[in-house]
Amino acid sequence: MKKIYITLLILLISITAFAQKSAVKEGDRYFAQAAYIDAADAYEKVNDKTQHILQNLGDSYFFTNQMKNAAEVYELLFLRHEGNIDAEYKFRYANALMAAGNYVKAYNYMNEVTGKNWDFEKFSKELDTAVPHKFKYDQVMNNQSSSDFGIGFYGDRVAFASTRNQERPIYPWNKLPTLDLYNAKIDSTGKVSDIILFSDAINTDAHESSATFNQDGTVMFFDRTNDKRVKNEEDVRVANISIYRAEKVNGKWTNVKKLPFSSEEYSVEHPSLSADGKKLYFASDMPGTTGSFDIYVVDVNEDGTYGTPQNLGPGVNTPHREQFPFISDAGVLYFTSDGHEGFGNLDIYRSEGDFSESQNLGRSINSGNDDFAFVIKEGQEKGFFASNRRGSDNLYQFTREENEVIKAPVVTDETSGQDIIPIDGSKIYFDFDKATIKPESKPVLDSVVTYMNENPEIKVKVESHADARGSDAYNMALSKRRAASTVKYLVEHGIDKSRLTSEGYGENRPVNDCTKPGICTEAQYAKNRRSVFVVSNRKSSDGTKDVNDMENEN
Repeated sequence: MKKIYITLLILLISITAFAQKSAVKEGDRYFAQAAYIDAADAYEKVNDKTQHILQNLGDSYFFTNQMKNAAEVYELLFLRHEGNIDAEYKFRYANALMAAGNYVKAYNYMNEVTGKNWDFEKFSKELDTAVPHKFKYDQVMNNQSSSDFGIGFYGDRVAFASTRNQERPIYPWNKLPTLDLYNAKIDSTGKVSDIILFSDAINTDAHESSATFNQDGTVMFFDRTNDKRVKNEEDVRVANISIYRAEKVNGKWTNVKKLPFSSEEYSVEHPSLSADGKKLYFASDMPGTTGSFDIYVVDVNEDGTYGTPQNLGPGVNTPHREQFPFISDAGVLYFTSDGHEGFGNLDIYRSEGDFSESQNLGRSINSGNDDFAFVIKEGQEKGFFASNRRGSDNLYQFTREENEVIKAPVVTDETSGQDIIPIDGSKIYFDFDKATIKPESKPVLDSVVTYMNENPEIKVKVESHADARGSDAYNMALSKRRAASTVKYLVEHGIDKSRLTSEGYGENRPVNDCTKPGICTEAQYAKNRRSVFVVSNRKSSDGTKDVNDMENEN
């Protein structure tokens, strides 16, 4: 009997060892195919994770924007193998930490990689007074099932890339359909309508994205992935990206041609055409770049030929990633980078003139996650950008205002980009279908009173919200009642009415993806039943109600 047990034990150990080896082999195969979700699943099955597995597992989470998981795996990697790890993993670990808000530890690693002496607290504080604008933003549309980004102006419409076409092949990297280009109408409130898929002349089973147009909308430049796959620096086979040009003839897109400086061996991507149509800005990792991707510009000649691409130089480009250039009508270059000092992962920057210097746009628009693909109509002070701060790529519309420096301390609300009072919690919450102040909200409101008394120059706008259960009209009225009861409490406790404004937004600004009834838990819906305290020293936007208006309505 003892021999039988020993035999069974040996057999069990052999089976387990074989399963572990199979999981490693499977993970490596998926990783080499850039199928990072499948690779992570395979590597997680391995009990004894080697340095190789931890590196690939951390990268698999990092490349699919699972930053919390990435930070945990990288931390284990550094605990076990601190002295034998390439700098690229320190760089990714630092960005994963910044996405989680751990800037002190992140900057220590980032300074090791860059050789700089960056100080996040000093950087963010100085930037608050240096940036020319503050931004307020809202998500354009709910896209729980797809990824949307790369929006651009197309006459009185917009064009954007999306994975919403379920008829396309599934892309192993993120298990979503390949990208197609769409155009749509967006009104001043951000409501999207009349979404139209561009024709098969533009869209294929490959990825298409990042469209830019001439002034009359008859010429388009856009991205398309190549058919051929080549190995990148991480020894992973990827399909590089090329820029194509198309013409609109008799209402149809035709004459689709790859630009001559595109290549199977490297990417050229994210085109942006100048207002006069004479220069095309783009990103590329072609030979001669400073680092991963750089921003380039090329002359577009009247005879249809192109000049030699020119690197914009060290004022813009770093040893890391610079992508998504946009040249505004005013000649200001906006781009994204994870190589300049910033808030983590891709941030949005601006440069102008000779492009010898660049400036981060500030924390009213940038977050610890990827923020990118910024476009703006300078005269209207409105535009769009994309961000994956809520897990997947989403489109946001923004308005910007001149930066009036506020001496009192404030923090930025990542849901709206607005300056809010830095009190514990920063919000109060309401019971379902109620507008009465809860007992647990009173300490927060008392903190608002104290803050406003200590900072008499500050004015506050109370913004109130509802969850998605109930009709639009009912929720709008309910949020206005919540705003009114919040303001009433502040006035009753000594805050002058002239320092307060308020507005109800109904269910239009959720902090999560609970955008319709029956899809979330009660705790998740409860996060949207809130009042937020926004610093409003600047001119109020259209639709803001003062306190007397709110009292008259209710």
